[in-house]
Amino acid sequence: MTNIGRTDEDLVRDYRSGRVQAVDCLMERYKSFVRALARARFLIGGDQEDLIQEGMIGLYKAVQNFDETKNASFRTFAALCINRQIAKAIEEAQRKKHIPLNDRVPLTDEEWNERFQSEGISPEAIVIGRESTDETLKKIKQLLSPMETQVLDLYLSGLDYREIAAHLGREPKSVDNAIQRIRKKSADVVCPRD
Repeated sequence: MTNIGRTDEDLVRDYRSGRVQAVDCLMERYKSFVRALARARFLIGGDQEDLIQEGMIGLYKAVQNFDETKNASFRTFAALCINRQIAKAIEEAQRKKHIPLNDRVPLTDEEWNERFQSEGISPEAIVIGRESTDETLKKIKQLLSPMETQVLDLYLSGLDYREIAAHLGREPKSVDNAIQRIRKKSADVVCPRD
């Protein structure tokens, strides 16, 4: 049976009835969607591919747990599962117990050559990448209110929204709302709409 023209919901039903190739079709169909959702996020100690992988795990969980009787499309449910999985990965990376894993470790010249020169990554490319990240962060901060800027700085330092609220003397919901606004504003900088 061909998967062309099959709805997402049809493919989920096919997968559950034993046609395992249906999940491959869903994974391929949603790959760019997962990339777009991951692109708007940042993972301390990781890279974009890590977030994409987490998003694909969320997509697979959506296939496993989708319930047609809940009156939501598969795409809506998948977006929720993907975002939750990515958010969970980010939250786990920001926990203080992960700080030793996320901190930089200096490399010797030999380790540097072994690791990066063999992969063709130049020091200039790394510096340019870091400058690009700094420039993006600067652009994002220009869009934020003073309170949102404080929240972002504390969030990037590893605090969760409850800790930020306590630090700023604000309600946790107020900080959570600020984080959501920051994400929306950041998405416009990182992935501008045409």
